[in-house]
Amino acid sequence: MLVSEYLIMSRKNISQEKIIQAFISCAFDKSAGATSLADISDILQIKKASLYNHFENRDSMYEAAIDFCKKEINSISFLTDNILDSIKNGKSALIPTFKKLTTRFFNLYETEPLVKMYVFIHTEQYFTPLALESVHMEEEKLNYEIRRLLQAFSDVEKFSVKAEKDLKEIAQTISCILIQQRDIYIANLKETIRQNPESGAGSLFALPTDDLAVGKTFRLIENFLKLY
Repeated sequence: MLVSEYLIMSRKNISQEKIIQAFISCAFDKSAGATSLADISDILQIKKASLYNHFENRDSMYEAAIDFCKKEINSISFLTDNILDSIKNGKSALIPTFKKLTTRFFNLYETEPLVKMYVFIHTEQYFTPLALESVHMEEEKLNYEIRRLLQAFSDVEKFSVKAEKDLKEIAQTISCILIQQRDIYIANLKETIRQNPESGAGSLFALPTDDLAVGKTFRLIENFLKLY
């Protein structure tokens, strides 16, 4: 198929989701406030007027982008069912499990769509309540899943803490460590991408995992857990 034919087909298949993804991608490069309808239409190679077939105005597009990011980010889970099953069956230890999940947690945020959505929503939390709500939901979910993880180890006598109040406080501290270190990691990743735009490769960035950042985060969690 000729490139010109492909572009014509792409224009015919423009959807709200494609427009939202173009908006988020542009916001990643130059901020949401600086992203114009002309920028989005240029990315999609359509006329600016065509955007009004899908959105009433730029504000409605912005709100839809935040809602889209909110749903996508909050579909991400730190904890997996197979991990819980492994703990219940006595096949997992506390520290190695946290190491595995910490690595997985960081790897999740290396995908191109997710890291762009994360930067978008966390930047916009200072400007709109909907984005702030999304950030709070994400943090609460992470805290809840870590508490479930600790509870599972406690139930099989592989973690000494039993009281629900104490488990909640420990989970809160660990989630704060993860969030803080992930924010630093993504800020550095964004700067690397900004300086090396060719690193974008389809749905994944052609950049290696920062093992130092992951290792530092795990050591912080490990040292904290050793207190118990």
